[in-house]
Amino acid sequence: MSRGRIRGSRRSSGVLLLALLAATLLLNGPAVAQDPACKREAFEEAVDLSAAALRDLTGLNRPVFQIRLRELKDKRGWDHNQFLREAAPIVQDTRTDAFDKESASLLEEIARMGAEGSAAATPDCEALARLKSHMEALVDAQRGKWAYLIGKVEQELGR
Repeated sequence: MSRGRIRGSRRSSGVLLLALLAATLLLNGPAVAQDPACKREAFEEAVDLSAAALRDLTGLNRPVFQIRLRELKDKRGWDHNQFLREAAPIVQDTRTDAFDKESASLLEEIARMGAEGSAAATPDCEALARLKSHMEALVDAQRGKWAYLIGKVEQELGR
């Protein structure tokens, strides 16, 4: 596909990598016993669940999306260069950019929380709740982006 889409794919992979890195920063803080819900294991579980959800989303949606794009290419009779030109607006537009910006913003916040968490003397239950909330929002943003992209290609196939 186009260089922009390749960068977009790398960006999606980077989303997961950055989320895991930021969460690792949270986990490196001192593990002093406090509320059992705030133990290191709870932070690890939140990260593991979010990472698994992101991997599952990509694993389920990327193949479907790629197949449907190939079907569109065949249906329209595009050669490779036409496909790169014509498919670009399907895979990258202002709405996908908004999903990417939302994900980047969430990742920045997760990284900030990670820096604060690693500096904390004791585990922070509120930080855990915020981490879970941000990671859920990140998964939701990626779920929304996949639904939008697949919906867009389906709409094009219906024409």
